[in-house]
Amino acid sequence: MKSFISYPKDSDFSIHNIPFGVALIQDEYVAVCTRIGDKVVDLSYLYNEDYFGDFDQLEYNVFESVVLNEFIELGKPTTNAIRLRIQDLLLEGSDLANDEKTIEEAIYDIDEVEMLLPVHVPNYTDFYSSIEHATNVGKMFRDPDNALLPNWKHLPVGYHGRASSIVVSGTPIHRPKGQMKPADQDQPVFGPCKQLDFELEMAFIVNKMTDLGESVTVEDAEDAIFGMVIFNDWSARDIQSWEYVPLGPFLGKNFGSSISPWVVTLEALEQFRTSSPKQDPEVLDYLKFEGERNFDIQLEVALKPENGEENVICQSNFKYMYWNMAQQLAHHTVNGCNLEVGDMYASGTISGKDPHSFGSMLELTWRGQYPLKLSNGEERKFIQDNDTIIMRAFAEKEDVRVGFGEVSGTILPAK
Repeated sequence: MKSFISYPKDSDFSIHNIPFGVALIQDEYVAVCTRIGDKVVDLSYLYNEDYFGDFDQLEYNVFESVVLNEFIELGKPTTNAIRLRIQDLLLEGSDLANDEKTIEEAIYDIDEVEMLLPVHVPNYTDFYSSIEHATNVGKMFRDPDNALLPNWKHLPVGYHGRASSIVVSGTPIHRPKGQMKPADQDQPVFGPCKQLDFELEMAFIVNKMTDLGESVTVEDAEDAIFGMVIFNDWSARDIQSWEYVPLGPFLGKNFGSSISPWVVTLEALEQFRTSSPKQDPEVLDYLKFEGERNFDIQLEVALKPENGEENVICQSNFKYMYWNMAQQLAHHTVNGCNLEVGDMYASGTISGKDPHSFGSMLELTWRGQYPLKLSNGEERKFIQDNDTIIMRAFAEKEDVRVGFGEVSGTILPAK
């Protein structure tokens, strides 16, 4: 396939991708869009020009919206077909390729738009599904010889997070304040977090509502997953370590999470499927699955200090996940918990076996024992004010590249 819109070979947004996002266009109006190379295509304009006229499911211009929720709720038979139609329209020789007026009115340079949060997120859950990450944390905080808790290999551990503090890439995050208990003090203290961290994660977004009491099976789970984004789960480690017993994460996590603006569909990732790590012991029947349910997505984290260049500090891969997305969603709903369109489910920190693949500062510096050395001569145990964290993700195979772009966030001083 070749598009009439040119783009570099290493572009995340090739003709094979066709992601979905929401953009403020030229500071004038908001619309659902797709992206190819460095061009953003206004899908609401294409709708008004009757490029989707044969879709009976599109009774009105669902792309004339500030979020993707109504579009993705149409379900995969419709959203997949529309994605393929957009792909065809962007090919050389298509009707759109010969429509100069629509090209002029509907296609913009990326710097002419501001990307917005792509979905309204009713509910957010964060999992803890990388065995390497869980083992590293267990070694640090519990028992080096028995790092995993007894339930970890039997179910996808997770917690319900705060949906209201999920923000789009580029939104600055203020350093959180809270209670901490320094190791050398008998009583807790209050103040700005001193051990601010990132967590390298991916997240999936669901496209359907279910009734209270209804469950989604492993076999049906992917039909309920519209697509994925990069997810940075900002974490205040000193606040977290003091508060997390007995009920788990709270103020150490809910002050902010950042996501990439383009939602990449599962269909775009189909050829990058790969096998999951072997699960031992055998899981219960409701978590058993067949086929390749993981995805080979390359991940990278860079830290950019205020007065310096980017330093790549982590390279990892989504394929390391012990628990896959289908298992996560099946477990989440097995008790009858209902889904809502736009719900977001983050993977948990993605770490590999190599220390350079550890997906958090906590692991990369081993709780501050081994500071990272930056190219400008500075060191980092944790994130400092005015540091920017940038995460990137892409899949590539046989000259086909499908990527997510990036999610970035700059840490501002505590208010």
